[in-house]
Amino acid sequence: MGRSKYKKPEELLNYPIIIRVNEAVFKRLEKLKGSSNCQSIGEVARKILSQEKILCFYKDISMNGTMEELCAIRKELKSIGININQLTKSFNGSNQEAQKAFYVLKVGDLYKKTDVKVELLLTMVSALTEKWLQR
Repeated sequence: MGRSKYKKPEELLNYPIIIRVNEAVFKRLEKLKGSSNCQSIGEVARKILSQEKILCFYKDISMNGTMEELCAIRKELKSIGININQLTKSFNGSNQEAQKAFYVLKVGDLYKKTDVKVELLLTMVSALTEKWLQR
């Protein structure tokens, strides 16, 4: 079975253009490729020649600490949620009232930990909001 034909033949890249550039220009194109949405240097060159926009992505390194802290909070909240689910399963499988009371107390402690993490998370989000929405 052969390959199906492309639906938009006017968009096919049929005409090769071979060019040579010096090392400085090549490095500039590579740098632009690395920070943009382009997959190859050829795509960068095509967009420049056709005067299309090239989307560049920049990383704000001042946010590294905040992002690491947010990831840690996310991980902790996930593990607390897993623990709550395990205790709930044990609670539902238990027939004795003493065991059920024990599971209720354990879940209550976990919810207190969750409350502390959520408060920290809300504080961080409000600080980020102020930074990004600088009014």
